[in-house]
Amino acid sequence: MSLKLHSTQKRATKILVAAKYAGLNVEVPSFNAGVDNKTPDYLKKAPTGKYPVLETADGVISESNAIVRHIARVGGDKAKLYGKNQFESALVDQWVDFAANEIDLPAYAWLLPIQGVIPNNGLATRKAQEDIKKVLSILDSHLLTRTYLVGQHVTIADIVVASSLVELYELVLDVATRSAYTNTNRWFSTIVNQPEFLAVVPEVKLAEKAAAPAKAEKAEKPKAEKAEKPKAEPKAEKPKAEKKEAPKKEENDEEEEEDYGDKEDNKKKNPLDLLPKSKLVLDEWKRMYSNNDTRSVAIPWFWENYDAEGYSMYWATYKYNDELSKVFMTANLITGLFQRLEKLHKYAFGSVIIFGEEPHLEIRGVWVFRGKGIPADMSECEESEVYDWKEVDTKDAAQKELVNDYFAWDGSLGGKKFNQGKTFK
Repeated sequence: MSLKLHSTQKRATKILVAAKYAGLNVEVPSFNAGVDNKTPDYLKKAPTGKYPVLETADGVISESNAIVRHIARVGGDKAKLYGKNQFESALVDQWVDFAANEIDLPAYAWLLPIQGVIPNNGLATRKAQEDIKKVLSILDSHLLTRTYLVGQHVTIADIVVASSLVELYELVLDVATRSAYTNTNRWFSTIVNQPEFLAVVPEVKLAEKAAAPAKAEKAEKPKAEKAEKPKAEPKAEKPKAEKKEAPKKEENDEEEEEDYGDKEDNKKKNPLDLLPKSKLVLDEWKRMYSNNDTRSVAIPWFWENYDAEGYSMYWATYKYNDELSKVFMTANLITGLFQRLEKLHKYAFGSVIIFGEEPHLEIRGVWVFRGKGIPADMSECEESEVYDWKEVDTKDAAQKELVNDYFAWDGSLGGKKFNQGKTFK
């Protein structure tokens, strides 16, 4: 394949990253944008003169997202860039279109004036900023219970959306702005730090301070001041505004009290809170585990107080261990699961371990749950579905000793090599 594009063309990023995942060798010849794309030879291939253009044995493809989709299909099932079934493929297309319609357009309106490509328009910039914040909120909500945009693997949905966000993160999404979107930040960091992405974009430097087109801002300030002065003159309306605000505040206070009461009722209705008292108190176990030697003090205390009627223990094995190749990405999967289980801290303790070395890694863990069976807060979490769950037989001496190894992060560990561990407590 021969991909013709300007060497600094940002739309090429997603294409080259997708090609890395697909294992396709894409040649990038020298290309002088504004000149080469106007030659008769180029216009025969791409009559619009647009770039990038992908030359294949079957013909020429233009439009960057069409090229990305083609690469995903040519890459075959092994790369899984288009999802694992037709439904996931449709979701991938949904996010690719989302990037084109909801991210790229406002991103251009915000970034091009900063880059000096077009004059700054304050109204358009402010509208673009609000649109991008809305996009980040949508992503943040979606990624609250997911590691990737679609399914359990990187797809072109992740590649295209992340590529559309790179310049925003580098130029205008400063520390204060991006701090509100923790799930989006986690996902973005995961994607841009994968080897396939780093091979195309070696480093994404996050903005410390948002860049701005200073000249355009100075020209607009007088207009804003003149427009606001007539509106600020009426003083008679102030009491009315105060009267309107007062009842709203009272209504909000009442609503907050009702919500608070509902939350308390919900807490009382949790069946785990209604169980008979147990001599194993999780908070005490967590303090014992954190503040004492694990082997000599914490583990003996645990078994002396373990209540098989009031608690249950489960082995958790990640279903897709054969796909884990990078330690930092594997650790992110565990962190992502923990972040979705905030309500479970009161009722569970978990020791989750990464075994092996790159590129052959595994995730396995042992969990202690209040009550019999896996609690709803865990079973209803989407991320828990990527684990196989098997109850620990605490009467089996071998399994009991393996639990000790998982708690201590040493010992035989079932013949597996410890890499690192994370504790849910």
